[in-house]
Amino acid sequence: MRIGELASQAGVSVRALRYYEEQRLLESERTPSGQRVYDRSAVERVRFIQQLYAAGLSSKAVLEILPCVHTGHVTPELMARLTTERDRIAHQIAELSATRDRLDGIISTTIAYRDGQTCAS
Repeated sequence: MRIGELASQAGVSVRALRYYEEQRLLESERTPSGQRVYDRSAVERVRFIQQLYAAGLSSKAVLEILPCVHTGHVTPELMARLTTERDRIAHQIAELSATRDRLDGIISTTIAYRDGQTCAS
């Protein structure tokens, strides 16, 4: 598939795909006219890269992690890195959940107040 099709299917910009190639996170073949062509599996790879970025990982960390996804081979150092990142993300989720719960409480109180109820009702 061509770069525009991959961008559309993966929900990213063409510029992002070029950046991923620049960072060696994504590979393409070139047609004789120089156009990039990607394997169908690139859609899932790009989505995973996006998830890792959204979770706060750097390009360098993503580059370290991606090979083990395909090979299944994980060094002890990489396992430690994966565990650290997973724990960081779990903590982030807990913090976000606590914030959501507090906002839910504010929303509930605001709705009750708007409906003429008191907080004690």
